[in-house]
Amino acid sequence: MHRLIVLLMTCLLLSACATRSTGPTVALPSLRLAPAALGHTLSAQQRLVFHFGTQVRELDALLEIDATEVRLAVQAMGRTGVRLQWDGTDLVEARAAWLPAAVRGERVLDDLQFSLWPADAIRPVLPAGWELTERGTLRELRHNGRVWLQREQVDAGTLRIRNDADGYELTIESVAGGAQQP
Repeated sequence: MHRLIVLLMTCLLLSACATRSTGPTVALPSLRLAPAALGHTLSAQQRLVFHFGTQVRELDALLEIDATEVRLAVQAMGRTGVRLQWDGTDLVEARAAWLPAAVRGERVLDDLQFSLWPADAIRPVLPAGWELTERGTLRELRHNGRVWLQREQVDAGTLRIRNDADGYELTIESVAGGAQQP
């Protein structure tokens, strides 16, 4: 019964996150930045809160970044759904059997890098027609003048991402041990 509940919750969450919003859509560019381009190490335990339509889902994440690798594990109800490792060249993804195929490691990595890496590391890899702007705590990725991806730093431990291309909002709250070393 527990496994069925986890499977159902995860399917609802992830298929909703993969559903595109109505209106014009666009494929967001892949960033694929080197781990070292972050400029410091990071270790954090995070609470992820997904909003899509009227649905809200919460997941836990463990994130570690050093000069050579990004490591991320996402869990639902204490069970690991996906583990990602990125060394700047290869993305290795270990997925639970119950995780829907709609969950794409590439998109998770891109959201992470868009949110945390410096703007000066992101701008050079953007394709023609894409623009990254920052105003205070707000970062926006635009294509032909329209904002498709937005990141707002709510406070020192909270980021909010709005992805209009894929139709979801994600709040990332650091909950413990967020050791950073510039």
